[in-house]
Amino acid sequence: MKRMYVAALCIAMLLACFAASAQQSASTGANEAVAILELGAEPARSLSGGGWSLSPTVAAEVTPIENWLELEFGVTPTFSHHSTEWDTDLLFKKPWTLSKKVEFMFGVGPEWIHVRENGISTNAVAGEIALDFMFWPSSARKFGWYIEPAYDYTFGRRHDQAVGVSFGLLISIR
Repeated sequence: MKRMYVAALCIAMLLACFAASAQQSASTGANEAVAILELGAEPARSLSGGGWSLSPTVAAEVTPIENWLELEFGVTPTFSHHSTEWDTDLLFKKPWTLSKKVEFMFGVGPEWIHVRENGISTNAVAGEIALDFMFWPSSARKFGWYIEPAYDYTFGRRHDQAVGVSFGLLISIR
């Protein structure tokens, strides 16, 4: 039951971000993206003795305040032989446009981690810091690619720490 409330809250936050971004885009009249979809993979390494993992990742990014704030809501599932982990994060990012084709963002935010291991489920809250590099091959910015190194610190009992680098495809939603 608790998971349904968390999922509903996350969906509501994401929809509110999309609505705010769409309203801003409509008011400026610009042909800007309403959101940017990130599809990729994330190799990660636990610094607390866990080892390496490779996971798919998906995220949506919106811009509520142009040149000042971008919000990224992402999900990364990790599957192994006896466990499944779902990492859900909300990053608050400060963007910088380095050129017409390159952007950089510094992001920080909370992360919710749900682990099911050997039939036992646990939940934890974590913090994440990320550096996001976005590359757009054309000035239309419809498709691009990204690379995002990140550090996670879990505030749970074990105080896990991890580093990872997600990378993949950017799709502009207009």
